[in-house]
Amino acid sequence: MSRTVPSSILNALAQSEVEPFYAVEILLDSGALRLWTGRGDRVIDGEVYTGGGDFIGISGLEEVADLSAKSITLTLSGVPSSVVAIALGEPYQRRKVRVLWGVRNEDDFVNVFSGSLNQMTIEDTPDGATISATVDSKLVELERSTKRRYTSESHKSRHATDTFFDFVAKIQDKSIQFQYK
Repeated sequence: MSRTVPSSILNALAQSEVEPFYAVEILLDSGALRLWTGRGDRVIDGEVYTGGGDFIGISGLEEVADLSAKSITLTLSGVPSSVVAIALGEPYQRRKVRVLWGVRNEDDFVNVFSGSLNQMTIEDTPDGATISATVDSKLVELERSTKRRYTSESHKSRHATDTFFDFVAKIQDKSIQFQYK
């Protein structure tokens, strides 16, 4: 999939030294978690991202030419037990995530991945915990089966007064005659 890369980033990439970064935004019920792969705070798109440095890992990012469903893995290592407690108590599945890429001295960025959280694993060691989260692209949702059915009962569970499917059984054996002029 091609993307539009801002000219400021293209100009920065032409320099002899380039300091790229990733930023991750996770929209949780308790608020947004925003981290970037540098140190200190950084304002991106009007929001403050906290530096996670080398403790943030992103794997599985790749550009594909087709519309295949992809997933990435976000990893936070050396996480203190207080953050683990928050991770265990927060409902995380299907929360929106976006991954941004930019160059250190530029304000512009590129949205390189967006999707929703699917699975999270926590590995706790004496040195600190490691949290790994799988983020599925929006196309993965299309591959999941739905619990909804094309029946009157299923439809009325969402739209109580709509009687559209009440007539399906009556019309299924009807023959339709066409007249050609």
